[in-house]
Amino acid sequence: MMTIDDIRLLQSDEIRRAIDDNVARDPAAVALDRRVPHSSLVATQVKYLQRARRKLPSLYAARCIIPPRAFEQSSSEECARRKRVAGGAVLDLTCGLGIDAMALASRFERVVALERDPVLAEVVRYNMERLGVENVEVVNTSAEEYLSRTTEHFDWLFADPDRRSSDGRKMVCMEDCSPDIMSLRADIARCSERMAVKLSPLFDCEEAFRLLSPVEVEVVSVGGECKEVNLYAGAERNVLRIAVVGLGEWEFDVEQMHAHASAESFTAGDWQYLLIPDVALQKGRVAIAALSPYAAIWSNNGFAFAHTLPEVTLPVRAFRIEAIMPYRPKELKRRYKGCGVDIIKRDCAVSVEALRRSASLRAGSDHIIAITTIGGESWVIELNSLPL
Repeated sequence: MMTIDDIRLLQSDEIRRAIDDNVARDPAAVALDRRVPHSSLVATQVKYLQRARRKLPSLYAARCIIPPRAFEQSSSEECARRKRVAGGAVLDLTCGLGIDAMALASRFERVVALERDPVLAEVVRYNMERLGVENVEVVNTSAEEYLSRTTEHFDWLFADPDRRSSDGRKMVCMEDCSPDIMSLRADIARCSERMAVKLSPLFDCEEAFRLLSPVEVEVVSVGGECKEVNLYAGAERNVLRIAVVGLGEWEFDVEQMHAHASAESFTAGDWQYLLIPDVALQKGRVAIAALSPYAAIWSNNGFAFAHTLPEVTLPVRAFRIEAIMPYRPKELKRRYKGCGVDIIKRDCAVSVEALRRSASLRAGSDHIIAITTIGGESWVIELNSLPL
């Protein structure tokens, strides 16, 4: 845990030079180097600056101060820039390391960012100065305290609640996070008609429609991993938006979350292509709604099968199918004996490790197979090793 004295040291010219001189070194070696002043403190900053190079490139370039716990809990700059809000003034109830506040500063004339930890509040003030961000005001107070006394009106409120309990357990439900947005709804409504909330990727999208209707729900994925679920309360209607960074966005009405699975028989078609839905489609439970116009799909968590490749951009990985066969471990063992096999599974209760053991399959990339269950039967789909 960093202290105010640590922050003062990290702001000194001597320690700034030491961090610059050692930023490319192994942090463990820096910590043991007696020539480095306050080597343990410098080594920690070197470690987290190196980790921030991709997640927080602006902070890395400016050699900002990065407290370890705040880094672990912060948004990436890429995700933070996606927030669909803009206006004159915004109140950030949960500043943290200030990544969202920095992104909001490019969209609003004024950002008021609340941080209850005085050490972290000082870090963010210093970092904003190094970053050249001049329209963020950091206030060292809690959301509950500030909302209870302010008379100011904001165009938007933003919150990324702390999803860790006092003993370190991960929390998912909104009422278990800090601050508890649901219990503050009356105070929030006095300050703004519109609120954006970032939640855990594990949060149930349908729960958002129950709690905050009408609301826009945005599921964001990057590189096949669900990064965050964003809620925009004060919307005109209930909307689910899928955002796959680098690929595009897709919008669905809530009713489409309950779209019907394909009625086509799996064995009847001469399937040529396998479409693997992006994790955001699965998270939003709209894979069927998104893909059924172009392919046969039986589950929001499953694969889609097509006779021809769709001519539109979809949030999927597409593979050419080489063969389809019932799941028979002995046959798989004979077919892939001595070869490395990469396994992708959907709608299959058995783990990849157990599937490997049952057929004596070695991990590797000589072949790629997909395993799924459709109509009560498990199937193996052998794929061309290169996605289309």
